[in-house]
Amino acid sequence: MLFDSHVAILLDTAVGLVNALTDGHQGSRPYTAPRGDALPAAIEEVLPGGVTVSMDEALYLASTALKVRRVFEAMEAGREDDAAAVVNALIISTGARPQLDRAPGEPWQVHFHGADDSISVGWSAGFASALTLAIGSDLGGRLGVCRAEPCDRVYVDSSRNAVRQFCSRSCQSRVKAAAFRARMSSGSGPA
Repeated sequence: MLFDSHVAILLDTAVGLVNALTDGHQGSRPYTAPRGDALPAAIEEVLPGGVTVSMDEALYLASTALKVRRVFEAMEAGREDDAAAVVNALIISTGARPQLDRAPGEPWQVHFHGADDSISVGWSAGFASALTLAIGSDLGGRLGVCRAEPCDRVYVDSSRNAVRQFCSRSCQSRVKAAAFRARMSSGSGPA
C-alpha cells in the first residue's frame, strides 16, 4: 500500500475537486468548470458522505482546488520547491492539525482538521496534510498531470511500479491509438 487509506481518500478527493473545479481540457475537449449556482452541487458530487455545501463553502473549496492544481503542476514539472510553498501556505491558512478520531466500533484513525471544522476548511486542511505527506516522502512523484495532449486533468499514481502517465484509460487509449496511426503512416508498423 502506497498511502494510508485516509490519505488516499484525501488525495483522490483532491484530484476529483481539481478536475471538476478547474478550467482546461478533459481528454481532447475544452472543459469549463461549473460556476455560480452549479458550484455547490458539483462539489457535493465529489465529496464523499453526502454532504451539503453552502455557496461560501463552495467558493472556498474552488479556491483550494486552484491551489492544489498548482501543486500537481509544480510536481509534474519537477518544481518541488514551488509545490512545497503552496502546500505550506495551505497548511498555515487552514490551521491544519492532526487529530485521532474514532467512530463507534472502529479503530483510532488520524484525521486532519482545520482551525475551524467547517466543511470547506476541514477538507482543505486534509488536502494540504495529504499533499504534505506525499511531497515530504518519496511519493511526491506520484502526483501527476495527464500527458495526453491537450488534456490537463490531474491524477495520483497508485500503480505498483509508478508508471502511470494519464488521468484515465480514455486518454491512454487515445495516445496509444495516435502513436499506432503515426507508425502505420510512416511505414514502420508491423510487417
